[in-house]
Amino acid sequence: MYDTRNQKFKDAKYGLFVHFGLYSILAGAYKGKITYGLSEWIQNSLGIPKDEYAKLKDEFNPYLFDAESLVLQAKKWGMQYIVFTAKHHDGFAMWNSFDDFNITNTPYGKDLLAELSSACEKYDMPLGLYYSQAQDWHDPNAFSHHHDFKGDFDKYFYGKCLKQVEELLTNYGSIFLMWYDTPLAMPYERCQELYDLTKALQKDCLISGRIGHDLGDYMTTTDNCIPRLTFAGDFEVSGTLNDTWGYSDYDKNYKSAATIKDILLKINNRGGNYLLNIGPKADGSIPKMSCKILNEVGKYVTVNRESIFATKGLPYYPYDLDWAQMTCKDHDLYLHIIRPKRSIDIQNIANEIEKIYVVEDGRNIDYIRCKSCEGYSEIAFDLPEDLHNRSDYCLCLKFKEKEPLFEMIRSE
Repeated sequence: MYDTRNQKFKDAKYGLFVHFGLYSILAGAYKGKITYGLSEWIQNSLGIPKDEYAKLKDEFNPYLFDAESLVLQAKKWGMQYIVFTAKHHDGFAMWNSFDDFNITNTPYGKDLLAELSSACEKYDMPLGLYYSQAQDWHDPNAFSHHHDFKGDFDKYFYGKCLKQVEELLTNYGSIFLMWYDTPLAMPYERCQELYDLTKALQKDCLISGRIGHDLGDYMTTTDNCIPRLTFAGDFEVSGTLNDTWGYSDYDKNYKSAATIKDILLKINNRGGNYLLNIGPKADGSIPKMSCKILNEVGKYVTVNRESIFATKGLPYYPYDLDWAQMTCKDHDLYLHIIRPKRSIDIQNIANEIEKIYVVEDGRNIDYIRCKSCEGYSEIAFDLPEDLHNRSDYCLCLKFKEKEPLFEMIRSE
């Protein structure tokens, strides 16, 4: 079982992923060809020659990027940590690296990661870094997905990868986690070396499950994939607001705020964290639609924070409700109402209740304990009239028993 032994990660539940790099300039198209896949993979998917792609650094100038504003916005949205793409598969470093293919050699001319690191430290926001450890399309000795490999991987691994990881974990303060990705054909020994180096430089830095060979500190699911059942260990689901990670002019398939909220609650319900992505435009600004969606979700998260942060995976409950999502703590069961209701009955809870209240304003709700027609224990109550047509609030059932919740929800 994955166990980070890191309470901050366990309690976080909601984080911000930021995919930003040279691919943001192309915004999903190159020489009239559109990639309807992942826009940050455009160099690979459209076969852009390495030297042609590298010329993008001569026009990269994210002059509207504001690290402090981004961190404060993430806090407003309810995110508890940020993961930033220090180096994606294209090999471009968003910091002042020893390798010349980096952001200080662009018209922007500054160390963007240093700015973000300072802002995160100033506002007490844990910072994680995405680093593509196996793929690097700028280096002929690194792997490249869907292409035959003819290089010497160790030359890349020792000559660039480990050196850059050392830079990141030495020069940019405390790093909450390293989000390694796509190990592909990396042998176990190299993954272990990368793990050991990371822990040697920052022993408390968490390592994503995608380092390879089950060496990660927590389980990282496939993109946008939620476990069907509660997962016993620590895990994280990374997800997109639309269908791509980097910015694209052509991907307008945004999820609604209601859908994002539903996904967040499902992941929290199963005990995990939701790492939700934005892809800034090439000028560093955040797309308006991304802000609109996350502002709306953020309002719900802020008002109902007790029912989201520091929650646990929901123990077995015999029914799937079409009108609510559940989250829980040891002695609290939260009902997130997703379809308007006027009265509610919850089956199979035989333990004593201290009170039921509306999370957003603390109003107590009267209830009765009875037996259902089927003979099971039932908690039943009518909702206040002002909630009859709403589907954006949360109720808490607070239990008196000292036993953990997984002993409370049971069949009789």
